Amino acid sequence: MDHFPASTASSAPPVRTGPRDPGDAWVEGSRGRFWGRFGAAGVLAYDPVKGVLLQHRAVWSHNGGTWGLPGGALHEGEEAVTGALREAYEEAAVPADNVELLFTSLLDVGYWSYTTVVVLVREAFDPVISDPESLELRWVPLPEVAGMELHPGFEASWPDLRARLES
Repeated sequence: MDHFPASTASSAPPVRTGPRDPGDAWVEGSRGRFWGRFGAAGVLAYDPVKGVLLQHRAVWSHNGGTWGLPGGALHEGEEAVTGALREAYEEAAVPADNVELLFTSLLDVGYWSYTTVVVLVREAFDPVISDPESLELRWVPLPEVAGMELHPGFEASWPDLRARLES
């Protein structure tokens, strides 16, 4: 299993120095509070040799310290696949030109949605911690994913995602 060093992330979020995207905001409703005014999306990168790429989330983030997918808030008018690939590149250097879209999975609570974009890695790459949102990035074999401390949303979706990957 490939391990990548922990970042120097602290327990406090980084200070923002530039303008914030209008999509970077919480939305609240009857089913809870979610990040991404226009929804959110993440990439589940699958390499048949290495497994899936998981992100150990910074302690200061929502459900910090858990394992999930590189991803985040969508920009206004941005398609979910485009946004997921943008976020995965920003957070883990996932190269959009080295992956192939397999399928998407949508969670829609009415006032917010999250799209998991599942991609097949066509050419191996080493992920890179490129922002303070990650403590670690790791390729995890499919049978080992459920044994990790997963982000609750990812944990709920993992059995179906795994079944679809293995079919």
